[in-house]
Amino acid sequence: MPEIDKEILTLKREKDAVILAHYYVEDEVQALADFVGDSYYLSKVANTCPQKTIVFCGVKFMGESAKIMNPEKTVLMPDAVADCPMAHMAEPARIQKVREQYPEAAVVCYINSTAEVKAVSDVCVTSSNAVKIVAALSNKQIYFVPDENLGRFVAKQLPEKEFIFHPGYCPIHAALCKEDVEQAKAKHPNAPVLAHPECREEVLQRADYVGSTSGIIEFATKSENSEFIICTELGVLYELKQKNPSKRFFAAKENQICADMKRITPEKIKQCLTEMAPQVEMEPELCRGALCALKKMHEMAR
Repeated sequence: MPEIDKEILTLKREKDAVILAHYYVEDEVQALADFVGDSYYLSKVANTCPQKTIVFCGVKFMGESAKIMNPEKTVLMPDAVADCPMAHMAEPARIQKVREQYPEAAVVCYINSTAEVKAVSDVCVTSSNAVKIVAALSNKQIYFVPDENLGRFVAKQLPEKEFIFHPGYCPIHAALCKEDVEQAKAKHPNAPVLAHPECREEVLQRADYVGSTSGIIEFATKSENSEFIICTELGVLYELKQKNPSKRFFAAKENQICADMKRITPEKIKQCLTEMAPQVEMEPELCRGALCALKKMHEMAR
């Protein structure tokens, strides 16, 4: 075990802390985390773990969601700058305008959003439960924010619903195009294409499997195929290789990297545990407003 990992282990015990890491952070961060997963899994863990301190190795909205669900706990972000561009592509004022125009619509908010947006939404979803939750809503009209690509993917599964889409996107997933997939397929013709629903429709049309990050890992692990083309952030390769050491994984495009996720390092984890900072601080009123949408997601996802 690296020396810094030993130091972090000691700090965890002293501070009664648990380390949660998203699949997109660096390999060495995933290796030392107590729990590694996608946004939905980590939000469940944050809500049930007994430790009084949560170190969230991810981007800002993830730490916010953990604090909203656990206002009495200390939530630390190893890097206060790490953020999600898509989370800021929706604004409460615009959501209110759409509500006025479509009063019967449910505002369905992807968890990759700010606390302010969650506070004016009816329910949160993740890529792994969006279809299930939207299908269960009694509303026929759905205003899906902020990711248009995920919204359109959900809409295709639920033709009985009427969707209003918001022009948000993940820069990493949206950068992938059909030519990238076709070129990767030409190099690896026997490799199934596994894509995240944040990708564009032209990419999803060429995929053999579309699903959340955890879904992609599960599909590859259960599959009899020995090689795969991956259309999502490449941090997922760590877990894919851990679970499938004999299989090969190829990026559809080499620069499928979220620079914000990669800001998290073991050194920053050690520092944040030593200093107990930076902490996620939120106004109680904002927490209460955003909590409703998150709680409804967890209740409906059961």
